[in-house]
Amino acid sequence: QVQLVESGGGLVQAGGSLRLSCAASGIPFSFSFMAWYRQAPGKQRELVASITPTGTTNGADSVKGRFAISRDNGKKMVYLQLNSLKPEDTGVYYCKATTPGINTWGQGTQVTVSS
Repeated sequence: QVQLVESGGGLVQAGGSLRLSCAASGIPFSFSFMAWYRQAPGKQRELVASITPTGTTNGADSVKGRFAISRDNGKKMVYLQLNSLKPEDTGVYYCKATTPGINTWGQGTQVTVSS
């Protein structure tokens, strides 16, 4: 069964930090392109950061220097470290896995940043 399960969201004050985790199962994780997206209330889902199977990362301009994506292929985990959080970072954060024949999303984890 293909499944992605996110965790680590919560309520944090502006300037604070969180670490999101995504546990994958049922996919060839080591060969999967992984990404984090977020969706703010009333807005479209947007790409936050991505990481290739070999660890090359990319991030949205709005989070560069503040957020960092990483992965552990042995544990089938992908992480998103969120630092220097801003109220505009509030939203539901989703993990996504892409590999030939598989394109799946997790259920999301809520991040709320108070000013």
